[in-house]
Amino acid sequence: MGITARGAWESVKYHFSLLNHNTQEQEFSVVGVGDMGGDVFGNGMLLSEHIRLLGAFNHLHIFCDPEADAASSYKERKRLFECVGGWDQYDESKLSKGGRIYLRSDKNLKLTPQIKKRFGIDKDQVTPNELIRAMLKSQVDLLWFGGIGTYIKSSKQSNSDVGDKGTDALRVNATDVKARVIGEGANLAVTQLGRVELSERGVATNTDFLDNSGGVDSSDHEVNIKILMSDVMAQPEHKMDVAARNKLLEQMTDEVADHVLRHNYQQAQAISLIEMNAKENLQIHDAFIQDMEREEGLSRKIEGLPDKETIEQRLRTGKGLTRPELCVLLSYAKISLTKDLLASDIPDHPEMDYWIMDYFPEILGKKYKKEILRHRLKREIIATMMANSLINRMGPTFLKSRMNKTGASVEQIAQAYLIVRDAFGLRDLWDQIESLNGKVTAKVQLKAMREIANLSEHGITWFLTRLGRDMDVNLDAKEFSAGIKELSKSLDTLVTDDFKSVLEERKQVSLKDGLPEDLAKQIALMPVLSSACDIIRIAGEQKTDLRNTARTYFALGERFHFAWLRHQARHLPREDSWHIEASNGLIDQLFGCQAGVTVRILKDVNGKASKLPKEVSLVDVWLENHAHHVEQLDTMFANLRRATLVDLTMITVAEQRLRILHGKGSMVRMFREPCRYF
Repeated sequence: MGITARGAWESVKYHFSLLNHNTQEQEFSVVGVGDMGGDVFGNGMLLSEHIRLLGAFNHLHIFCDPEADAASSYKERKRLFECVGGWDQYDESKLSKGGRIYLRSDKNLKLTPQIKKRFGIDKDQVTPNELIRAMLKSQVDLLWFGGIGTYIKSSKQSNSDVGDKGTDALRVNATDVKARVIGEGANLAVTQLGRVELSERGVATNTDFLDNSGGVDSSDHEVNIKILMSDVMAQPEHKMDVAARNKLLEQMTDEVADHVLRHNYQQAQAISLIEMNAKENLQIHDAFIQDMEREEGLSRKIEGLPDKETIEQRLRTGKGLTRPELCVLLSYAKISLTKDLLASDIPDHPEMDYWIMDYFPEILGKKYKKEILRHRLKREIIATMMANSLINRMGPTFLKSRMNKTGASVEQIAQAYLIVRDAFGLRDLWDQIESLNGKVTAKVQLKAMREIANLSEHGITWFLTRLGRDMDVNLDAKEFSAGIKELSKSLDTLVTDDFKSVLEERKQVSLKDGLPEDLAKQIALMPVLSSACDIIRIAGEQKTDLRNTARTYFALGERFHFAWLRHQARHLPREDSWHIEASNGLIDQLFGCQAGVTVRILKDVNGKASKLPKEVSLVDVWLENHAHHVEQLDTMFANLRRATLVDLTMITVAEQRLRILHGKGSMVRMFREPCRYF
């Protein structure tokens, strides 16, 4: 299957996409470790026809092709791969001018001018080890590791720290590496501290366990499928023997590979999403590390994570965790959540069965559903799948942050995530965005993904704090989905003209980025749909028409600048976790306040709605009876708008004054503390 190399190549492609380079359509240069007879190196070097392999080495030879031609060298590499040949079997007539294949056993190597120029070497003769070190330090687009050995370390580490004597003479410091991207198809090609140092210098790199996880993932699928097939073979009615089983296994190879590669892609995407806000979330990430130290026995030293002194230094210099460090957090978050889910009864709920059905290839689901649903590792598969989904989409610290913010349990947060995912149709949106691979840059895709993540975070928090009753995953997803679809289709007729202009501007930005029109429109609606759950709940509780409720909600929002206030709160300076929590809490309060005032207006005026002219809104009528408060609020907003800088205190005061519109404040308490009223 070549699945380890193919999985690692998903990381490589993602790194280059972030650099606005399509590896499947544009040429790029590579230096690698391995040969075409090797699984990871050989498969990897055939995954793009646009590779210019400038140099590579294994235990016997050093391959140098200083001006490699992508097309002809690809054909020759493919020939070597198919005959499982080493570099000594490469047709040297296919090498570019000055190209050579050297023996590592030779004492000295005579270099051509082209090799000297390509690898930045001044001497005419060098030892094999000197040439290899020069290749590892050369200006190249990709370093692709497919062979055994640790070849890059941190400048702060000694060779003895690495613990791989076999490559001591070849190893280089991360500070000397000039490659743009690192692909670790092999284990431990770079030390963790070396990866951090590379990342700090702008080299795109993950960790080996993320890059080459495809092999492990594929093995897990194989084991779980064989466990299933053992059960099937034990049932006489299926008439399945070993030969029939093996034939069936072969038929599902491509689908299993697709599952695995999707996981690799989504993990690379997940790390990139976390990295976007790594600087602002450093203290949150550090708090998570401390949690994992207590709960999972994480060792900062072993995992190459920064100590408290380094964290303080990064806070002062405005730096966050690097990609390799974030990979560790992602891993521990998934392990921790999987354990928590297994300790709950969520994997036993019938509505969770689709997770295990999705895990297995479609051909098995159609024929052996009964056996799949009694799989001996059913709970473990469901918990693992759920943990991967939630952590990939929401980040490693989301679970802990929701627990701290809402007091909810892991089970409740998982339920809220599933409701929001299905109610808002997020799987379809994610698929649409991911289908744009190679058509738009990864940065454009990540920007759209972040909009969805922001909506998801608000929606999950809403279900945990404002639903007012116990959640029902199937019922709530279905009921809220219907309301969200109705609001999405009708928003043009429900929001104010000013709001329409804002939505159109957002849509145009997405169109300019390259998103298709329908997707651009859906992404533009994300901030507006953050209010959907409040509107749906209000309409249900007050027994009012959903569209009229939405019109009232949005008209009120514009009249008293709720969206503007939330925007100001969202962009407050976030110097530490306290500032982040305070601003996020204030945003939630503003949503609750807007919902509470909407309820008040509907209670007071809705009975008169049928008698009002179409051009007159419920908000206008209600405000006429509260002119004194309105005048005071208008004065306050005029002062806010004139202010050079709007800070946390000013927005807090504005929210407190808006709360007066609730009367005695009972409604705002209802929307903040629903458990007291329902």
